[in-house]
Amino acid sequence: MHRFNAHGPAGLKDNRRHGNPRRLSAAQQAELAQIVETGPDRAVDGVVRWRRVDLQRVIEERFGIAYHERTIGKLLRALGFSHISARPRHPKQDGEVIQAFKKTSRARFAPTSRA
Repeated sequence: MHRFNAHGPAGLKDNRRHGNPRRLSAAQQAELAQIVETGPDRAVDGVVRWRRVDLQRVIEERFGIAYHERTIGKLLRALGFSHISARPRHPKQDGEVIQAFKKTSRARFAPTSRA
């Protein structure tokens, strides 16, 4: 009734809720995106690819903010990352040896052109 008296019929519409503000600032979010983009350093971080639990630890160490593991996934999605991850590579992997190992086979059937 108070909203109707103050604003008329438009005052009866519910006000939009914006939720809690983000705990990471825009600069911290940009830094986190850079951390995720560059990937972990095995010697420093002890992992070969980022998992949410690893990023949870990094955020708490760097920014002093404790997030739940599920919230880390929501934060990554908001930053534009998907949960699909690249296959991890061994740190001593040699690209030339891999290319030499790959087999190149010729096509069994030649493509036919239809006229």
